[in-house]
Amino acid sequence: MKQKYSYGEAIRLGFEYLLDNYPDVFIIGQGLWSPWYVGNSMTDLDKNYGTERIIDTPVSESAVTGAAVGASIVGMRPIVVHPRMDFMLYAMDSIVNQAAKWSQMFGGQSNAPVTIRGIINRGGEQGAQHSQALHTWFAHIPGLRVVMPSTVKDARDLLISSVLSNDPVVFIDDRWLYDQEEELEIVEELDLNEQKPEIQQIGTDITIVSLGFASKLARDSIEDLLSEGISAELIDVRILNPLEINVIVDSVKKTKNLLVIDPATKFCGYAAEIITGIMEVIEPNEIQSKPVRISLPDAPAPCSSTLEKDYYFNKSDIIEQVKLMLQKKI
Repeated sequence: MKQKYSYGEAIRLGFEYLLDNYPDVFIIGQGLWSPWYVGNSMTDLDKNYGTERIIDTPVSESAVTGAAVGASIVGMRPIVVHPRMDFMLYAMDSIVNQAAKWSQMFGGQSNAPVTIRGIINRGGEQGAQHSQALHTWFAHIPGLRVVMPSTVKDARDLLISSVLSNDPVVFIDDRWLYDQEEELEIVEELDLNEQKPEIQQIGTDITIVSLGFASKLARDSIEDLLSEGISAELIDVRILNPLEINVIVDSVKKTKNLLVIDPATKFCGYAAEIITGIMEVIEPNEIQSKPVRISLPDAPAPCSSTLEKDYYFNKSDIIEQVKLMLQKKI
């Protein structure tokens, strides 16, 4: 029987593979030697690979990210870890103005192959300043690749392909995914340029497009929908920038219904980009119902656990919305 690994353990496996096989890889950031700060995704890496390659730093997001971008420009493949995505904002100049623009500024003759790992925290009464999912911000920036795995396998394999990419990559994982478990095959290095949204469930009645933690909820809802006679096709976005939208277009043309689930606030969100991209290329007769998005309220996350239950959507919300859409076809 093959061993099962959790999502967090899969990230650690990705780090181990990179550190074992690529001497130009190192990891830098806050709390990397801590047994709890980044979950089980980096357990004992400092002991196994040394503190020269697993560099725990002071609270200095801007300085750490700038140092990593500089190291990438001179030939290293650094990974910067931000244990809370909220505080990546201190490093926006290095990410948005430097790393993302570097290759274009030098006509492709110099690259900045830095991987910036941002971790989304949710729930646990952490409140507005520790719970934000800012993936849409980074997906808006030309020159940045944005990767958001939702499965155990992708957590490992897309991390590896991100670090081996010659472009700067923002790799986003969500702590609400860490408890998932899955068997893993031997590592096969993937070319990040060739990765695109993945059809995780084939269906005929409705296309559900989701990302990050929302993809886990969507996967959990599929069996319940089938028990009620609804066949949903589930597409996990995985690669937010650049987005290969043709996979989604083909699915919507087949099912003629579209629900997009984005685990971030609604206004100017990623769900709006997907819906717009679809509606720009399909004909009116190729869809039966108005596209719908499920997102978080346009409000900061609450601190109260009681309010959190209302703030975050769940599996039941997805099932209810799908049934409502299929009852009210245009």
